Amino acid sequence: MNDRTFDMNTWMETYKEAFSSFGKAQQDSFKALERFARFHYAVAGDVLEAGIAQAKATLAPKVAAGTSAVADLLQKQADLGTELSDKLKARAEEFSAMAADVQQTVGSFATQAANRATHATRATRTVRTKKKAA
Repeated sequence: MNDRTFDMNTWMETYKEAFSSFGKAQQDSFKALERFARFHYAVAGDVLEAGIAQAKATLAPKVAAGTSAVADLLQKQADLGTELSDKLKARAEEFSAMAADVQQTVGSFATQAANRATHATRATRTVRTKKKAA
């Protein structure tokens, strides 16, 4: 029959360390979620501003009538579209940087959690081996 002694303190320390890292991961994930929410809010603001500018350009009173007014309107809309496109391109680069940062944070958390679990398992085995020898 195997005579295994059960050390409750070692067991509790192992799980306490494991769950403390999950608490930190949860805090980091909420921070990332907040960053993404703020980012999406900013993108929505850019799109709203572009829509308002388009509406103002379309509804602005025109002094001249004829083809020059239509040409001016089309030019203004093209300029506004280009401006929005540039803003969204910059936002896409910002999003890519944020996603890479979050991915790196999650990767480091996973590595740290795996290292802690391996270390804790080895420590538990060492304690058991020492107790058997004694």
